[in-house]
Amino acid sequence: MASERPAKRARQDDFVFPIDLSLFKKLSIDPYSTDALSPQQVADLQANIDLCRDAIVFFTSCGAGTGYGGHTGGAYDTVPEVLLMDAFFRACPDKFVPTFFDEAGHRVATQYLFSVLEGHMAAERLVQYRQGHSELPGHPELGMTPGIKFSSGRLGHMWPAVNGVAAANPGKVCFCLGSDGSQMEGNDAEAARLAVSENLNVKLIVDDNDVTITGHPSQYFKGYSVEKTLAGHGLKTVPCDPESGIEALYAAVREAVLSEGPVAVIMKRKMCPGIEGVEGSNHGHDAVATAKAIPHLEKRGRTEAAEYLKGLKKTSDPYPEYKASGKVGSNRQTAGQTITECIGSIPADERKGKVLVIDSDLGGSTAMTKVQDAYPEVYIQSGIMERGNLSAAGGFGSEEGKQGITSTFAAFLEMCISEITMARLNKADILCHFSHSGVDDMADNTCHFGINNMFADNGLEDGYETMLYFPADFYQVAECVKTIFSMSGLRFLFTSRSKSPALLGEDGNPFFGPGYKFVPGKDDIVRKGTAGYIITFGDAAYRALDAVERLKAEGIDVGLIVKCTLNVVDEEAIAEAGKTGFVLVVEPLSKKTGLGSRFGTYLLERGLCPKYDRIGVYREGCGGLWEQAYHQGYDPKSIMDKVKTMI
Repeated sequence: MASERPAKRARQDDFVFPIDLSLFKKLSIDPYSTDALSPQQVADLQANIDLCRDAIVFFTSCGAGTGYGGHTGGAYDTVPEVLLMDAFFRACPDKFVPTFFDEAGHRVATQYLFSVLEGHMAAERLVQYRQGHSELPGHPELGMTPGIKFSSGRLGHMWPAVNGVAAANPGKVCFCLGSDGSQMEGNDAEAARLAVSENLNVKLIVDDNDVTITGHPSQYFKGYSVEKTLAGHGLKTVPCDPESGIEALYAAVREAVLSEGPVAVIMKRKMCPGIEGVEGSNHGHDAVATAKAIPHLEKRGRTEAAEYLKGLKKTSDPYPEYKASGKVGSNRQTAGQTITECIGSIPADERKGKVLVIDSDLGGSTAMTKVQDAYPEVYIQSGIMERGNLSAAGGFGSEEGKQGITSTFAAFLEMCISEITMARLNKADILCHFSHSGVDDMADNTCHFGINNMFADNGLEDGYETMLYFPADFYQVAECVKTIFSMSGLRFLFTSRSKSPALLGEDGNPFFGPGYKFVPGKDDIVRKGTAGYIITFGDAAYRALDAVERLKAEGIDVGLIVKCTLNVVDEEAIAEAGKTGFVLVVEPLSKKTGLGSRFGTYLLERGLCPKYDRIGVYREGCGGLWEQAYHQGYDPKSIMDKVKTMI
């Protein structure tokens, strides 16, 4: 059960949520005895739909206005079917598992709205959607938010778990909200086969809106049909146009409930129906921009909500100044741009035969759409199939003279361990860009943390070469990519979601700027020190450099080593650090599985015995963006405090 915590009010004590949710009517509809809805039931349901959709547009757009982002479309779209499920639960509590299981966790606005409607928290808290320490993260997390009954995990991971819930509750109907995007994941194919084989009473309600992050599956993913796929697995399928009227929707969902065994209701609708400028577009996948939400709410008569949105300001890291930090840039965008430039250097008549780039619906986020725009002949805009796409890239790269390139979020690396092993066994040349590594700027929270990146280094010592790189700034990213692009073996490039400043040398110029040469396996001593050394990489590097500069100003001579190559020991650098009084690893990866879990062993193996400690990601997230680094304790002050305990 979720913990019950005191309700928090938002912004100021007299704030009142500008949409009156007390108008919500708690309906009871027995699908077993109600053949068709009465006119009054239709009217009441439509009033609830309008109320809930207005509320979702408002508070998810708060996420857009504050900079914390979020997702409007999925939760907004599925309101009608969720309200039918709610009415069924209330009328027949002994015949349903009363949970809105959802395998698209980014639609968490549904769960938060119902937490309020069911009295678990105050409506005023909803305007803190996705903010740090608000207990309203970007995916539902059991035990964090009052009223939340499950953790969704990553996209396409919920249905298999719901099969287990159905097995544990024989005689009851289990609903699972799905989507055309989540249905692309291989987990769902396995879940479908089990549900059919065991005749589990799972009713899948699929929002088939033909929208994913990078576009429309009907255009980029020819041949893909949710309905045909599920029917092929043996499920009964019930197509429905839910926007044609609540009566048709009720008939379809009721048919699913009354049917024995697993059934999929396929909701064919445009995303964000009725929101001008957003309807039918992939812009509705994210939090609706305030520029679109304000006129929509005004048109709906929600003037107070619209006025509230007009007053929102973007969040930012309150830290006053990061010492020795220069121009801010995006490491992931630089990675995509540099990979594109490297592909461009291949003669045009040889390009398609030498390189294959496969996207997993995140090309905009990983910046691989830069390749698509420049060289579409080498680019496959694929679906949400990280494992299969990595294997395809590996297969292409298993022939001499060819290399596969793939990209996705680092959180999904955990899903690809077996495929990485296969690529290694087949001696594939593959470059994998895993963006959104670490926790910085990760409002989606714990299930989207990319912290187990070292899992990619899971081969044997005599296995095909596997190299892991996590550059510190955009200058180092560019030099790293230029160097490793044409190398053989498995190469993993990690970048953060957040932008990072350039690290400055003692001369005030970018340390990794003009004149810098990246050497795989070679660490970079950014600052010399006699008292001890901090070993760092990624977005932790500029924070650690700030701490070093401030410690030196206090008379504590601490050095800084940037270890871009994570899984190779630089003998010169480790000897330099090991002869001092202490070594502290500061990283944005897991404390249990990251570099820090290995580096102490490296020291002991070489007879080096400085004091040793590590700072890494050690607890579930707090939501928000910049808040995550502070929450995990790798902000400059926390680093300085740790150093002072070691001298």
